[in-house]
Amino acid sequence: MTLDLAVARGAQRIAGVDEAGRGPLAGPVVVAAVVLGPGRTPVNGLDDSKQLSAQRREALYARIVERALAWSVVYVEVDEIDRINIFQATMAGMRRAVEAVAHAAELARIDGNALPRGLPCPAEALIGGDARDRAIMAASILAKVSRDRHMRELHAQWPQYGFDEHKGYGTPAHLAALAAHGPCPQHRRSFAPVRAALTPQAFAEAIAVG
Repeated sequence: MTLDLAVARGAQRIAGVDEAGRGPLAGPVVVAAVVLGPGRTPVNGLDDSKQLSAQRREALYARIVERALAWSVVYVEVDEIDRINIFQATMAGMRRAVEAVAHAAELARIDGNALPRGLPCPAEALIGGDARDRAIMAASILAKVSRDRHMRELHAQWPQYGFDEHKGYGTPAHLAALAAHGPCPQHRRSFAPVRAALTPQAFAEAIAVG
């Protein structure tokens, strides 16, 4: 279903869907769905989560969960990512997030160019949706804030990697920690830098090529 057709059929209760954490080397991918229904108090100041400060995202998170008609946050953990790959894990998370709010949604609008299979309601993909659609903006904020909080919790368990700073992304500091300590259980072994870190020689070669 295209965007024009969705508007033409009069959908008002739209579940915006977005994810955080597809690219990092560690931690879950987190997917959120938010329905900003008619008649609810509007949430002002929404934007793509990447354009907002951490403090602003936290403030908006509280307003979204208070004022949304429905919302959900889904964590797809590392073992599932490694088993089915990051794309399929993200699709699975999106489907679960939509399932959790389907009772309140007429349509799911998903950031990106791909739709999960088996969604419980009509859906459309919207490229750049996190900068164009308010419900997707809200979902991007819930996903980002939830994942950042989770990565700070993981930092308390494995402080040697600096998860609180880089949130699992492949920064030079993170790669240096991988070289020094090897992967922990929260590292995605299906990702090449982590897989290479299992053997020091392979890791050194991977860094040299990169």
